[in-house]
Amino acid sequence: MATPGAEEDVLSRYRSPLVSRYASPEMGFNFSERKKFGTWRRLWLYLAQAEKSLGLPITDEQIKEMEANLDNIDFKMAAEEEKKLRHDVMAHVHTFAHCCPKAAAIIHLGATSCYVGDNTDLIVLRDGFNLLLPKLARVISRLADFAEKYADLPTLGFTHYQPAQLTTVGKRCCLWIQDLCMDLQNLERARDDLRFRGVKGTTGTQASFLQLFEGDHSKVEELDRLVTAKAGFKRSYMVTGQTYSRKVDIEVLSVLASLGASIHKICTDIRLLANLKEIEEPFEKDQIGSSAMPYKRNPMRSERCCSLARHLMTLVLDPLQTASVQWFERTLDDSANRRVCLAEAFLTADIILSTLQNISEGLVVYPKVIERRIRQELPFMATENIIMAMVKAGGNRQDCHEKIRVLSQQAAAVVKQEGGDNDFIARVRADPYFSPIHKQLETLLDPSSFTGRAPQQVAKFLKEEVRPALVPYQSKMGGKIELAL
Repeated sequence: MATPGAEEDVLSRYRSPLVSRYASPEMGFNFSERKKFGTWRRLWLYLAQAEKSLGLPITDEQIKEMEANLDNIDFKMAAEEEKKLRHDVMAHVHTFAHCCPKAAAIIHLGATSCYVGDNTDLIVLRDGFNLLLPKLARVISRLADFAEKYADLPTLGFTHYQPAQLTTVGKRCCLWIQDLCMDLQNLERARDDLRFRGVKGTTGTQASFLQLFEGDHSKVEELDRLVTAKAGFKRSYMVTGQTYSRKVDIEVLSVLASLGASIHKICTDIRLLANLKEIEEPFEKDQIGSSAMPYKRNPMRSERCCSLARHLMTLVLDPLQTASVQWFERTLDDSANRRVCLAEAFLTADIILSTLQNISEGLVVYPKVIERRIRQELPFMATENIIMAMVKAGGNRQDCHEKIRVLSQQAAAVVKQEGGDNDFIARVRADPYFSPIHKQLETLLDPSSFTGRAPQQVAKFLKEEVRPALVPYQSKMGGKIELAL
């Protein structure tokens, strides 16, 4: 067998489709090795700068040498060092020291592995939220435009997936938007609640730094504050073990799981509406719905969202279990698990938001189909209006009720047993008993009179709740998104 080249070698190994097929380059980079180890070096630089400013014997020359080599990472050397040392942090300490010989003695001074490991994770989580939030805002914005456009278009409502009173296409969309607005608030809160682990030492007591500063507690506190600020955080956790509390990961993945639930519900609704032929997701000119059935227009984007949302919703189980078994100051059984679940949660959320944006930018509405379905169901819904109109015209409610009961059952038999159209109104028109209101029937059957305050609710909701929530993201709304696959 021939030795595979670089391209063939990649094709011969498993690659997560979250990165190779779906996720954005920005989110892929956020969880990349280059971002991770580049952040480690920056954290070592922040620590050295802060220690120098507080009086430790660190020179400007050493600082400049570290600054010059932040992204000069020899990944091959680091891999060889890790294979030999069986310790990823020390492997990168040695690799950084190799290109910074003058600074080698002070790199990682007083720190434990979690200084770079956990603090980097917190930076990556924060940056992940900062990538997701504008994407979520864009989805909300696109759906808000859709809701505004169709605020007045009556459509059949469903409860228990059975015909119910009318609503409007825009009002139904607002149900989706409201859930996503809650997700927007939750993601913002989870991001803003993140703190830095800071400079805490091996079991969180800061003992090593207290020794470095010869028992000066104020300098240790200032060191923690300085490094926290350099990393872009306003606060650090006041107490930690070796790691920050793994309950933080629960909070982070909980809001992402909740987002997944929202998107699964939205895309399920779209799939059901596609079956009814009332609303469809975008379908490209050359897109194939089925290899065997050329006529099909499968809602594959919505199906992808549902599929990946299910994965996203299950990932929160990992940090729940991890947090529950972190013995005392920490155990290492969290590490491998967190490498998978944290990255996959953000990558998956990124994918489904991009896909939902694409869907929301190209939703197609079929008003004639919607109107036809309303005509099938509205006559039965209008019976109470007909009774009230007859009473106003001098009729007896009980007599009218019995007449309508008989006629509606006859019409229902035509629909259910013969497969015909609902002819209830034709039966009312043909019955002399209802002659006093025959001229009112068109008005009594106007679909817009059955939607209540739906159009007004849409306008008020979009104006007072949705648009203001999007103001912080206005500069990042961007253009339409095209899916790679």
